[in-house]
Amino acid sequence: MNDVKYDLAVIGAGILGISHALHALNKGLKVALFERHQKAQSSTVRNFGQVVPSGMNPKWQSYGRKSLEIYKNIHSKSDIGVKQNGSIYIASNDEEIQLIEELYNINKANDYNSVLLSKEECFDKYPNLNSNYCKAGLFFPDEISVDPRIMIHRVLDYLKLNQNFSFFPNTLIKEIDSASENCVISDSLNKVYKASICIVCSGAEFEQLYFKEFYESDIVMVKLQMLRLLPQNQIKIPGNILTGLTIRRYESFYDCPSFKSIKENEEKNSFWKNWGIHILFKQEADGSIILGDSHEYADVKQKDEIDFYLRDSISEYFVQEAKNIMHLEHWNIDNQWLGVYSQCKENDIYYKIIDNKVHIITGIGGKGMTASPGYAFENINKIFAF
Repeated sequence: MNDVKYDLAVIGAGILGISHALHALNKGLKVALFERHQKAQSSTVRNFGQVVPSGMNPKWQSYGRKSLEIYKNIHSKSDIGVKQNGSIYIASNDEEIQLIEELYNINKANDYNSVLLSKEECFDKYPNLNSNYCKAGLFFPDEISVDPRIMIHRVLDYLKLNQNFSFFPNTLIKEIDSASENCVISDSLNKVYKASICIVCSGAEFEQLYFKEFYESDIVMVKLQMLRLLPQNQIKIPGNILTGLTIRRYESFYDCPSFKSIKENEEKNSFWKNWGIHILFKQEADGSIILGDSHEYADVKQKDEIDFYLRDSISEYFVQEAKNIMHLEHWNIDNQWLGVYSQCKENDIYYKIIDNKVHIITGIGGKGMTASPGYAFENINKIFAF
């Protein structure tokens, strides 16, 4: 047995797990972080890296706004690649203009900074927009973007500077015994660790460790498809670009007075609706552009129905629709990928406590990159009664 007793053991080094580790360390606790791979390689690194509280309902927007502070604070101490170029929602017709105007008023009441932009102001800021598409925009200057494939590992390096932190990569946890005074944690090589509290922030380990709870949950598995265009030599697209289909999808717009009636008038069997598509753009440091995404769903009991195929028809739709929105130098695809994350049908996150010591926290859905640091800040305070 490892002779060290940890205040907190975290299973899973994705953004949700690493955020809990971060805040526990900030409270002076001794923390162990376990990751079954060499480094995180699932949903945390397979997304846009858009940190957009503007897209969330009031509860999660609050967490997202706290996350903005946390990301920026870490970046001020150690470069994790934060770029504050804001987010814009581009309206393509009168209905979407109505929705962004209504959301602007909601933001104003919530004291969240946003700016309505005219068509001309949108073009001043984003000259590559297609004039036939863009009618107006709603801009959020405080929001940020990161490269998730780089950021998460830099945050981990930042945590490693803390003498109270221990990281165990390539370590598959096979059992957590919480019946006694402490959590006794065993890995696949029969090494044993001890902690006062254990947090499980990984869907894969959750299923293996607590099979019954996993299959009795209301978790839904969600498959996303995305692509990246080869670098553009001259085109510069700052920040997060969200479009009309996003306005029709994101939770923040649900509170708009006209949202329900506008949704009811949409074509029921459109390709984008059938595949859960909305169009996002984000340019990386090398000039490449990430484009997507789509959503396919399966209840946890049918999770194996989520296949691993990339659908050409979806990628073709991404490019076709993106051409209507933006003028680029080229549309040559560098690569394509899928990601799978979990969310809940009835709840906004899955949270179950076992023996008052093991906290299973997963199913955060598409909110992870934006809301995890803020959510974990509050959660660590609750768990350890700070």
